[in-house]
Parts: sequence; structure tokens; C-alpha cells
Amino acid sequence: MKYRTRKRITVGGVVKNLSALVIAVVFVFPVYWMLSSSLKPQHEIMTKDPVFLFSPTLENYTTATGVDLFWTYVANSLVVTLGAVLLALLVALLASFALARMRFRGRKGIVLVVMMAQMAPWEVMVIAMYMISRENDMLNSIPVLTLIYFVMVLPFTIWTLRGFIAAVPVELEEAAQIDGCTRGQAFRKVIFPLLAPGLMSTSIFGFITAWNEFAMILMLNKDKESQTLTLWLTQFQTAFGSDWGATMAASTLFALPVLIVFLFLQRKAVGGMTAGAVKG
Repeated sequence: MKYRTRKRITVGGVVKNLSALVIAVVFVFPVYWMLSSSLKPQHEIMTKDPVFLFSPTLENYTTATGVDLFWTYVANSLVVTLGAVLLALLVALLASFALARMRFRGRKGIVLVVMMAQMAPWEVMVIAMYMISRENDMLNSIPVLTLIYFVMVLPFTIWTLRGFIAAVPVELEEAAQIDGCTRGQAFRKVIFPLLAPGLMSTSIFGFITAWNEFAMILMLNKDKESQTLTLWLTQFQTAFGSDWGATMAASTLFALPVLIVFLFLQRKAVGGMTAGAVKG
């Protein structure tokens, strides 16, 4: 006769669960408040007492997306962000392979420079970037902004992919070469498929970094037709006050692409890990 064992409830377990619940509420509540405020009528947002039950409206979203050049901002953000991430992945994949697999003079120094570049705050480069762009007539340029974001994302991408490549056993690459593959073919057929989790995680970080960047675009691109969605968020605050409903709606729309990319790439990363475990 089988008996079910009951899970023993301890004071420590209850405290841990309650602490986790409190932390979850602290992190989730601002997101809930942003989303709920974006759906509230204007007169219910500025009330003295918070309103939790209300009739939702899409008026704030209509106001936010009705701004002049809205779709231009969307297109610029996508071009700059995706361009920077793809360039960073391409360059970092080759650089990280060289740093992880090859032995040459100055390799440790290059790794140190990459780490220092990742640690340095990019805000200190804003003035220098502005002066260089102004002197070379490169202000209000989407390609130039893409290259700057590419440089911002590149150090972390190299550092992360280097760790993933170093974690792949060298014996797999050597076995492929023994079977007749060149070094390039061994990288493409053996190492590259196993890097899916690393590529996905670095893509997420790069996308978030480039998508949220504000200081560079504020200084370099004054022309509205070359601006991105980060500056679109500031258009609802004027000297006469702030349109909080439209601001919250814009913030919700601004966060959606990051959430979609994260959910999509997270699933792909898990699929890449399982595929790499079962493929010969």
C-alpha cells in the first residue's frame, strides 16, 4: 500500500515564498500601472485617489500614434537597432572565435581592451562623437547612428560569444577536421550550431541596448526625420504640462518590440540548446 508523503511546511519556506511574492509585486506593479494608465480616460489619471476600476479607452493610443512622423520614427528605430545588432553579431562571431581558439601575441591585451570598453560608460563619448560628426558633416545621419550603436554593442557581444565558443570542446572541432572538414567547415558545421543560445542572448542584450539608447540620438540627430522612438516619447511633455495618458500609451508601445524579441529569441535559444544536445 502506497502512502503519499506530505510536503513539510516550514517557517523558512513560508518566509521565502512571501519574500518572492513581495519582490514580484514590486517589479510587476509599475508595468501594471503603466498599462492601466494608458487605458484610462484623462480625467481618471490625475485623480487624487488611485482608480483601479475604470472603463478602458484607446484614446491615449490614438493620441500617441497620431504624432507627426510616427511611422518614420518606427522605421528609423528598427533600421538602426537591427542594423547595429546584425553587424555586431557578424564581427563579434569572427573576433570571439579568434580570441577563444587562436594563440597569438597580444591576445590577452585585446581581451583586456574589450573588457574595459564594455565597462566604460558610453555617455562620456557623447561630446566627442558630436564634435567628430559635426566636423565631418555626419549629423542627422541614420547610417552614422547605426555605426555608433554597433560600436556600443560590440564589446559585450565579443565578450559573451568568446565564453560560449570557449565552452565548446575543442575535440569536436578536431574530430570534424579528422573527418575531412577544413577549419572553416568545422566552425560552420560543428561550432556554429552549438552557439545558438549565445547568439540569442547577445542579440537580446544588443537589441535592448540600441533600442533604449537616448543620449546619442538626442545630441546627433536634431532633424525630426532622422530621429527614433526614444525622442518620440518626449513629445508629450510641454511647458504647459504633461499628457500622462499619451506618455503611458507611448511607453507601452515602446516596450512591446523588446518584449516580443525577448519571447521569440528565448524560445529559439532553448531550441538551440536541445538541438545541439541530440545532433551528432
